[in-house]
Amino acid sequence: MAVAVPSAPRISARRVRHKRGLIPLVVMASLFGPLTAPWTPRHAKAVPAPSSVLSSQSFVAGAVARSGPAVVTLETQRTVRTSKGNGMPQGLLVDPFFQRFFGLQAQPVPRSRVERGQGSGVIFDAQGLVLTNAHVVENTDQVMVGLPDGRRVSGQVVGQDSVTDLAVVKLEGGSSWPTAPLGDSDRLRVGDWAIAVGNPFGLENTVTLGIVSNLNRNVSQLGIQGKRLDLIQTDAAINPGNSGGPLLNASGEVVGINTLVRSGPGAGLGFAIPINRAKTIAMQLVEQGRASHPMVGIGLSSIPASAPGGIAPPGAVVRSVVPGGPAAQGGLQVNDVIVAVAGAVVKNPAEVVTAIDRSGVGRPLELRVERQGRSVPITVTPVDMRALKMR
Repeated sequence: MAVAVPSAPRISARRVRHKRGLIPLVVMASLFGPLTAPWTPRHAKAVPAPSSVLSSQSFVAGAVARSGPAVVTLETQRTVRTSKGNGMPQGLLVDPFFQRFFGLQAQPVPRSRVERGQGSGVIFDAQGLVLTNAHVVENTDQVMVGLPDGRRVSGQVVGQDSVTDLAVVKLEGGSSWPTAPLGDSDRLRVGDWAIAVGNPFGLENTVTLGIVSNLNRNVSQLGIQGKRLDLIQTDAAINPGNSGGPLLNASGEVVGINTLVRSGPGAGLGFAIPINRAKTIAMQLVEQGRASHPMVGIGLSSIPASAPGGIAPPGAVVRSVVPGGPAAQGGLQVNDVIVAVAGAVVKNPAEVVTAIDRSGVGRPLELRVERQGRSVPITVTPVDMRALKMR
């Protein structure tokens, strides 16, 4: 990921002009000063105490004090096996003919290397349960967890879900763990304060401040496939090592799990998984070791605009239907246009997928489709993604 390098500070031209402007004001004061009555305290107006106007303590400090003790560092290690060699020098002797000619047949020697990684996480349960990103702990052999109070303990991956990029790690040993309060991400508004806490580049307990720049940003808009997420967009700085750390609101409640950053000219854009979504997945990972994802077995695309450069009509076109899947059983057909799910109007394929994902496995779901000029109600019952793939 690209990291913007801060540019050297520049002196504002406006500030320079302001300083030059002081010269004539000083001259005027010296010329007309004697005509002006001297200032005395009795001429002063009462000014409110600074504490009544602006608190000396930043709200950010209060928010971080509330959740900061539960933000942890995850240090991971895994052994990666590479292609096997035969222990012989490179060159002509690699050729099988020369190996046989010189009688230098050698047994293959396995090669491996150790890869280390680092990320962040947040303790959300007093039993020592840590919420983090799946890509932080994926395929790891060992997880060490560092707490802000100096403790270092082993961690065991309880479960992980690559579809939502979430994982839960259980801390081993100890009996008293700090926890961070979980907020309600559905109450977030664009413009709300956003505080990112984590360990970017190995710099522990780093805090950055920004705002909620947007909500419900689907990962498909970022060119990411195979994920089912609507993300919180923020301009709070998120860098490598922040992954899995919390995004806090002004009250110090966790409202998101930082997951990725998109860098470009100027400042990068950070994205976090809404905590309400994360709580649902975390509960499934703790209870059953995996997460379930409802699917109905359809492929979707946007409705083409009527003219080049025009705005596409709301809805999603059904491009494919899995034979024997929930959509096929419910009567959904290719070229049907889905315009509403569970009574809510949908604008594009991403909103259809999100609505289905929130419905739950085994719960009947009503779709409203447009078919050859007619409005047709259809009921489908989503199944788990794994069950659909097995068909």
